[in-house]
Amino acid sequence: MRILIAVKIELQYLLTILKGKVLINFHMKRKKFILWALALYPMTILAKVKTKKFMRTDKGFKVNAGEARFGEHFKMKGVTINTLDIKISSSDTDGDLAVFEQTGLTLKGGPPLHIHPFQDEWFYVIEGEYLFQVGEDKYPLKAGDTIFLPRKVQHAFVQLTEKGKMIVSYLPAGKMEAFFKVTDKWVSPPTKEEITRVFEEHDMKVVGAPLKVD
Repeated sequence: MRILIAVKIELQYLLTILKGKVLINFHMKRKKFILWALALYPMTILAKVKTKKFMRTDKGFKVNAGEARFGEHFKMKGVTINTLDIKISSSDTDGDLAVFEQTGLTLKGGPPLHIHPFQDEWFYVIEGEYLFQVGEDKYPLKAGDTIFLPRKVQHAFVQLTEKGKMIVSYLPAGKMEAFFKVTDKWVSPPTKEEITRVFEEHDMKVVGAPLKVD
């Protein structure tokens, strides 16, 4: 009986030692893993920085009158016959800014009332006359006038003359170049549903109809 008790005590002792060794081994491995992960983390951050492609020109450039930055003229086919020329591309500014020249050839034409959640926008009128709505306020614009459209505020404009021309700038650039590439491919008037979808795909929200004038 005493022998059995002694064997039992010995086994319990051995199990206690084994459990201790397992726990020590587990904690050592866990500590090594944590140290390895902490050592690797700065390297992963550095790798992301190195692999990110910064698109910002470090050289000045000129875009001649009537020309576009990359020689491509965009049209909002099926909606207006206006032409949009990129003057400063998002690829020049790492997405901070995009500037277009819009030649308006559509009397009483303009976009639907919409919102840019992430972009401020401003227009400078070179030629012709326009009516803008920003929020609930309306502003007549003529050559030489500038208007600022804050992000998250509904806005739209309508062309009041046979021909017009404006500079429009987006800050940041957002997806506007991609948006105009899509509208340039339209060959017939899109449905309201399609217009809403394309606006949403390019971080804009349609909230109303285009402006009307008598």
